[in-house]
Amino acid sequence: MAPGEWFGIFAKDPQTIGLVPLATRKSRIDALKRASELAKACNLSAVHTHCGFIPENPSDPLYAGTLAAIAEVARYCGANGQTLLCETGQETPITLLRVIQDLALNNIAVKLDLANLILYGKGEPVGALDVLGKYVRGIHAKDGLYPIDPYGLGREVAIGQGRVRFPEVVRKLRQLSYSGPITIEREISGPQQQDDIHASKTYIEELIHREYGDSPSGR
Repeated sequence: MAPGEWFGIFAKDPQTIGLVPLATRKSRIDALKRASELAKACNLSAVHTHCGFIPENPSDPLYAGTLAAIAEVARYCGANGQTLLCETGQETPITLLRVIQDLALNNIAVKLDLANLILYGKGEPVGALDVLGKYVRGIHAKDGLYPIDPYGLGREVAIGQGRVRFPEVVRKLRQLSYSGPITIEREISGPQQQDDIHASKTYIEELIHREYGDSPSGR
């Protein structure tokens, strides 16, 4: 999380997250450039970030400025041999697709967080794969419930206890010939976090084996 960012309070999130807010845009661009330099030093091929609450209306004055900011970061990453991954969550899938197509850069892709779309009430991951599938280069395996408080996010829960339809997600990934990483996230701490991650690993490996036909230990 960058300095000054809020996650989970709708009254503050749009003014603090990512590259959209004017007040912090330059500092966020600079921070992402530093991240790109660190990634280069570590021989990493991608940098990922939340771009923020990108306006759904492309005529919104913030839209053009946000695109310019994303393009500046993406070109910087490209010069370092990296892909810029836009993590889903605050924007609708079709808005993110519009951004990617409007920028027309060859090093912008998607980190699909399966639960964030639900937590923010912006969509659901199976449908998001229909929209963004060919651009997905990374998966955050996480589960959650839709928000019922209009000023707060939905609740993140252990995989299998939320609204993410994991069997359908993995089936769709196979149809897209996805072969990238799947990173399990569980946003609590302590022994229960470890137990949930181990259970999630077993569950997702079984789904991968069922759909892909590969040995889970080999993926």
